[in-house]
Amino acid sequence: MKKAVSMFLALALMAASLTACGSNENGGNNQQSAGTEGEAGETFFIGGIGPETGENSIYGLAVRNGAQIAVDEINEAGGINGYQIAYDFQDDEGDAEKAINAYNTLKDWGMQMLMGAVTTTPSVAVADKTAEDGMLQITPSGSSLDCVKNDNVFQVCFTDPNQGIESAKYVGEAGLAQKVAVIYNSQDSYSSGIAEAFIAEAENQPFEVVVSEAFTNDTKTDFTVQLQKARDAGADMVFLPIYYQEASLILQQADSMGYDPLFCGGDGMDGILGVDNFDTSLAEGMILLTPFIADAEDELTQNFVTEYQERYDEVPNQFAADAYDAIYIFKAAIEQANVTPDMSVEEIGTALKAAMTEITVDGLTGEGMTWEAGGTVNKTPRAVKIVDGAYQEM
Repeated sequence: MKKAVSMFLALALMAASLTACGSNENGGNNQQSAGTEGEAGETFFIGGIGPETGENSIYGLAVRNGAQIAVDEINEAGGINGYQIAYDFQDDEGDAEKAINAYNTLKDWGMQMLMGAVTTTPSVAVADKTAEDGMLQITPSGSSLDCVKNDNVFQVCFTDPNQGIESAKYVGEAGLAQKVAVIYNSQDSYSSGIAEAFIAEAENQPFEVVVSEAFTNDTKTDFTVQLQKARDAGADMVFLPIYYQEASLILQQADSMGYDPLFCGGDGMDGILGVDNFDTSLAEGMILLTPFIADAEDELTQNFVTEYQERYDEVPNQFAADAYDAIYIFKAAIEQANVTPDMSVEEIGTALKAAMTEITVDGLTGEGMTWEAGGTVNKTPRAVKIVDGAYQEM
């Protein structure tokens, strides 16, 4: 009798612990945000991957939060064809290997489609896994063409070549500079891809690229040599196709040298105003091309910004907007393909892949967005200028 009671208690405790972890019928731990749980076969399971910690966390947290707002809106409005969305976001710290681990965790959870990863290298790594599984993948901000090398992956953001070309055209058409220096990271595909396209398009524009200087991941703290070469060449603009962390150092070091050119960058610059202990006055006048402007006056943007500020106590950046759009892109593709949650991952992926080239989406980051079969998005960038510590559309 004592043995039987002991066994009963042990089983009861085990059952309680499993219930506390939470799971859906597809198995796996379920650590979703509140209100996103669902039954397998009755709910669409959308996973997300990005850096919630580490030096790129400002991107990952924005993507996680922007997508959550879209999920909540859709669920509150009745879901997609009557089905609710379950949403789970996993941290990859901006690392390819950890992104694969996150992907496997989400598969165990029951993921049927992936929003992510946030940065390029993890996006490329995960793309091979989604291709093997036949899963549709939409990356909100992985901008390299390598991200869409497989036909099951689509982008919300501009490609690197597109950013470089459009930036060069904007500089030329607006007459912003005569001599331009380019400082880029030769070990980062995002940075080098934009730089290469910018320099190529500059041949067609009324300005000259007088200096093209690279740095590496091991030398991304001291930019005095590159800045000195830019100043010696008479560059009145420095184009920075890099992320905001390095850009903040460049602005500080240029200021200490007494070098005050016009600085211009792409969407990776979004976040520079939030760098800890950074004097934002050093970014005054900086220009960047971006798909999203938080102070735009259209109703969709205003509602999103208001909701984001109420929830997270900060103004959303373009990464949050990309993710918000990504969820609505999934919705449009699901409705177009008329898929249901009880279908297999591969069946859903095949149907959604075809639907992606048939849909048109009006979002925060573009009106009338369409997609090529190769995964790239068609939309027009907008230029913003930093004025009094805020982004202002030009």
